[in-house]
Amino acid sequence: MLDTKTLAMLRKEALDARIKTIGCISSFGSGHIGGAMSVMDLLVYLYFKEMKVRPQEPLWDQRDRLVLSKGHAGPALYAVLAKKGYFPESWLTTLNQGGTRLPSHVDMLKTPGVDFTAGSLGQGVSAAVGIAAAQRVLGYTDSWTYAIVGDGESQEGEVWEAAEDAAAWKLDNFIAFTDVNGQQLDDYTDNIVPMHQLRQRYETFGFDTYEINGHDFNAIDEAVQMAKGVRGKPHMIIMNTIKSYGYIPGEGIKSNHSMSINEETRTEAVRALVEREENA
Repeated sequence: MLDTKTLAMLRKEALDARIKTIGCISSFGSGHIGGAMSVMDLLVYLYFKEMKVRPQEPLWDQRDRLVLSKGHAGPALYAVLAKKGYFPESWLTTLNQGGTRLPSHVDMLKTPGVDFTAGSLGQGVSAAVGIAAAQRVLGYTDSWTYAIVGDGESQEGEVWEAAEDAAAWKLDNFIAFTDVNGQQLDDYTDNIVPMHQLRQRYETFGFDTYEINGHDFNAIDEAVQMAKGVRGKPHMIIMNTIKSYGYIPGEGIKSNHSMSINEETRTEAVRALVEREENA
């Protein structure tokens, strides 16, 4: 259980990061708001509570790594990295524009703090498994690799090939999260390829597994700390989330994968979000 001070800090940082993400996407006029908002609480927890990183030395060899396999959630990661001091917050207004260092999908060659470039969905999980294996070979015994994969993305066979290797190699320094928001690009996952029983699937592969509310900081913390205490297995934390959580106009609708956000809708969305947080 997180102490009161830490919990309050994480909630404050998550609110600010959501506001910055909405502003980031509105600066371009549209973007992947749904999947960005559903993983925001996890990103804030990792960067402000858990991960061993040095923002002023982003390529430090023994840092913890995060692979955002669902790379279209980049605006959320950018907001968090800017808040941590990897680059100026003024960059957030350049999302996906000419000359930007913040492309729509994350790119390690452009953005300080991004540990792997997102490509076709599913590829990031394989990369994360390789990074975790390399940490072990190099003797970085106190370094962890984290990966975030989507539930729609989990329809890709490459995800399961990577899982098979992670289990076979007993990569206990690898902690992955599946963002189960129940939606993908243009429909609900149940209407395309249902992703039921993910926890049981990973257990069958040989993972140490957990299932939590992905918007509950205490639940995230408990799962991560428990995972770190289990040796000899990779770890999968299944997070039940709400797509677009915090961008209220996108909550509960099917067309929230990528949305148009202008100045007017940004202002109203931020007002509604702040009001809801104050009344929570």
